[in-house]
Amino acid sequence: MSVQKKSIDKVKKMTAVAMFCALAYVCTCLIKVPVMFLTLDVKDFLIILCSLLFGPLSGLFVAVAVPLLEFITISDTGVYGLIMNLLSSVTFSMVTGVIYRYRKTLTGAIVGLLSGVFAVTAVMMLANLFVTPHFMGTTMETVASMIPKVFLPFNLTKAALNAALVLLFYKPLSTVLKRIGFLPRSVKKEGDESPKKSFLRSLLISLIALCVIAGSLSIMLFVLK
Repeated sequence: MSVQKKSIDKVKKMTAVAMFCALAYVCTCLIKVPVMFLTLDVKDFLIILCSLLFGPLSGLFVAVAVPLLEFITISDTGVYGLIMNLLSSVTFSMVTGVIYRYRKTLTGAIVGLLSGVFAVTAVMMLANLFVTPHFMGTTMETVASMIPKVFLPFNLTKAALNAALVLLFYKPLSTVLKRIGFLPRSVKKEGDESPKKSFLRSLLISLIALCVIAGSLSIMLFVLK
């Protein structure tokens, strides 16, 4: 690949990542559903899509940039909202993106999203337990009593909704990006690997996903006990 071609591809990737950043920010501004004192939004599905299409580091950039933009411009929750948004977006996009990076199949995407749902739910439960009391001026015991009835179902529903939107939009969006030249048309097929290498890769990803899910469940049980 020539230097010029690499430069063009780099500019295209930067442009696409900036587009995802802008779309996620607009989504944050326009789509907010109040649920009691919480807010349900779907910006994470765009951040995860960026992570799947252009790599975990690109997703990480958007996952950090969008909450910062929200904090500077339209946030009414201040530092508390910034912390919670960063934890949610970074955890979900990185777990899903890293797993999918090493198994770029539908199965890899589903396993990554499932792992991401468990991971982000567990991380947000921990954050609710230890961060929320400090900013809300309440006790840890009070927040702990709200986790099973409020925070757990809210975070799980939000994560599942974003995961479902990723599955809905990934294929048509990747097709469009390939047609306009922002993604390569020729992707390495799973069958190009030797059976042994493919098996080892699948086994490794499965073990990582199981560890993430098991760790997340352990955190949830710890918080709920």
